[in-house]
Amino acid sequence: MIPGSVMDLVKRGHRVLVQRGAGEGASYDDALYQAAGAELVETAEEVFATAEMIVKVEEPQPEEIAMLRPDHLLFTYLHLDANISLTEGLMTSGCTAIAYETIEVNRRLPLLEPMSEIAGRMSAIVGSIISPSIVAAAGFC
Repeated sequence: MIPGSVMDLVKRGHRVLVQRGAGEGASYDDALYQAAGAELVETAEEVFATAEMIVKVEEPQPEEIAMLRPDHLLFTYLHLDANISLTEGLMTSGCTAIAYETIEVNRRLPLLEPMSEIAGRMSAIVGSIISPSIVAAAGFC
């Protein structure tokens, strides 16, 4: 979740917890989350123990699945078809899990489309690095 989304939720009266360092991979430091109104906590355990809704970018790791409860709403990419143990763990937890990749608006997948576009663009670039002769033959160079 980006700081702007935190600010929107806080303005609507929600309490938002953010684990320290959670935004570093996307170049959002803790100060930005704090300025947006988030409460910073040290560990994932604190987030899972307190929050009703868990928002992540990637699927939960095994230690996080163990912390999920029936009263949790999990919102993240799940890719369940590729991970039986994740599917089973979510079912056992009793949480409600919503996968970004399954959200439909007007028969479109708005949360999946940007990633598909990036993957499509990157495939030509990576392909040209790995095997330039094949890409050149395909007319991409």
